[in-house]
Amino acid sequence: MRAARALPALFAATALAHLGALLAGSAVALVTKPALMPLLAACVLVRGGPRLLVVALLFGCGGDTLLQTGGDVPFLLGMASFAAGHACYLVLCSRYGTPGGARTRALAAGYGAAWLGTVVLLWPDLEAGLRVPVALYSLLLVTMALCATRTPPLAAAGGALFVVSDTLIATGVADWPQAPAAQFWIMLTYLGAQVLLAAGLLRSAEGAGRPPGPSCDERARQRTASRASTMPKP
Repeated sequence: MRAARALPALFAATALAHLGALLAGSAVALVTKPALMPLLAACVLVRGGPRLLVVALLFGCGGDTLLQTGGDVPFLLGMASFAAGHACYLVLCSRYGTPGGARTRALAAGYGAAWLGTVVLLWPDLEAGLRVPVALYSLLLVTMALCATRTPPLAAAGGALFVVSDTLIATGVADWPQAPAAQFWIMLTYLGAQVLLAAGLLRSAEGAGRPPGPSCDERARQRTASRASTMPKP
């Protein structure tokens, strides 16, 4: 019980230290970044969350660590690690999400258009060896984000934030002009994405694990029995 309270506080403190280090240009950011997702995974673990959610977050740790190494090969390996995490999220969203309908089809059109437009714009400025991997990774990413819209709003918002964060990374890889403190905004949206996905899917898993409540007929019988038990006996 104590760990369930302490771990979220430790994660929050580490996240704030990391974001502050990015703004200050401190090397502390290199130390705190690999610790973030394991701490969030531990928060899920002590709550009894799905093991697959823990695995997804640990794949995020792999991606975080590889991406800060630098170079094309670590970038591709890091992207593969994040892709594995997205595949885990896809399974979880399919497991706990609701069936899609007209809203899902409309969102699919929006996400599809955003994916195609982004790939077309980035394509000329990406290195030749990165074009296809980035296009395929981003397609998996928007598929995950779309699937997350069938889950509670927290996870859906997390999927959308992940798209924003990775789009910011892609513009940097393509050598587009960057906003001041670009790494800060990338990590802020990324941390928000992972926290919201974890919280939303954890809540869905906990809801799925609860026993179903009594039906309307059962509740009516329970009320009748309760009234009968309180009536004075002749």
